[in-house]
Amino acid sequence: MNSDFPEGYEVSTDPTRLDVATIHRWLSEDAYWALGRPREKLERAIAGSLNFGVYDVVSGAQVGYARVVTDWATFGWLCDVYIDPTVRGKGLGTALAIAVRDELAPDGLRRIMLATADAHGVYAKVGFRRLASTDTWMVLGEH
Repeated sequence: MNSDFPEGYEVSTDPTRLDVATIHRWLSEDAYWALGRPREKLERAIAGSLNFGVYDVVSGAQVGYARVVTDWATFGWLCDVYIDPTVRGKGLGTALAIAVRDELAPDGLRRIMLATADAHGVYAKVGFRRLASTDTWMVLGEH
């Protein structure tokens, strides 16, 4: 799964490797979409998702995270994508999105969605595109 990762980094879906305290700090303190998210809510989200950790191969420290909520058959929602600010600019965000895409490809999902306010270019490199029409989509909850 690591063929597209920059040298010195690797991705894993092993949930035992996740540094939940670090992920919580990143999301609850620095991610505009999750500011103030309680740790208990994050832990429930992790338990119900396919999780991806990005790790420094030398130190083993976690430097990135993403999760996918999926039914493994028709739909996936890519969310909580975060790369530690100290390692941004090395292509890890794009590599992580590629790893997610490639991990889900064998399942033949009809659609993988995400929402972003500021990283459209990262996801476009992987094949994501803006919805041609939002007329059929609806939301319940926060807008």
